[in-house]
Amino acid sequence: MSKRIERELNSFKYKGEPIKITLGTLVMTGLSVLLIIIATFTQLTIKHPYLPLDSFVYFSQDLTDIQVLKHFIKTYEYIPQIPIIFFILALMGRKFCILSIMIYIILGLFFPIFALGGGLSYLFEYGFGYILAFLPAVFFAGTLLKGKTDYLRIPVISLFGVLTIHILGILYMLFVSTLRHAPIELVTSWISSQSGVQMLYDIFFTIIAIIIGKQLRKLLWIVMC
Repeated sequence: MSKRIERELNSFKYKGEPIKITLGTLVMTGLSVLLIIIATFTQLTIKHPYLPLDSFVYFSQDLTDIQVLKHFIKTYEYIPQIPIIFFILALMGRKFCILSIMIYIILGLFFPIFALGGGLSYLFEYGFGYILAFLPAVFFAGTLLKGKTDYLRIPVISLFGVLTIHILGILYMLFVSTLRHAPIELVTSWISSQSGVQMLYDIFFTIIAIIIGKQLRKLLWIVMC
């Protein structure tokens, strides 16, 4: 095995071991930051069946009628930023995922790469707490993902990570709303839009993102061998 290949193997360890900073890992970190930015401005239209609270009203009608069936189809505009964060975590590991998030936050405080813009004034936006919460969520979830992770544990890790982001995001939102003396109706509206149904989608897609990230990490390890 050549010295070059040995150096590459030493720079990327598969089972949760420390990763040395190399040109390759810096490129991957840059791509991770770009991926977070792309996810921030990506909106996916999701449609799936569901039962509305007034379902019983429509059961007596013609269920083959398209207009009736529409009441049993949920359409949701979803932004996949949180699953992308955990995909990067599963692929790159905790250290480089945290580095990517920190670079994203620093850039966002100078350039409009956050969902509602950017700049230092964004510190007082209601949604900034969700971005800051990426850091502790990734730290703890990354600790749980270290080494060999049973796939049965991934839903638990996903639930823990997503809840951490939403709980801290809501607390930050309450803090900002207190400073702004915002009306309670506005606060509850923000919490509902940011941490209502969105949270359920985040958990579901985060599970998928972690599984895909771990499989790609294995592939990278195999290729580099």
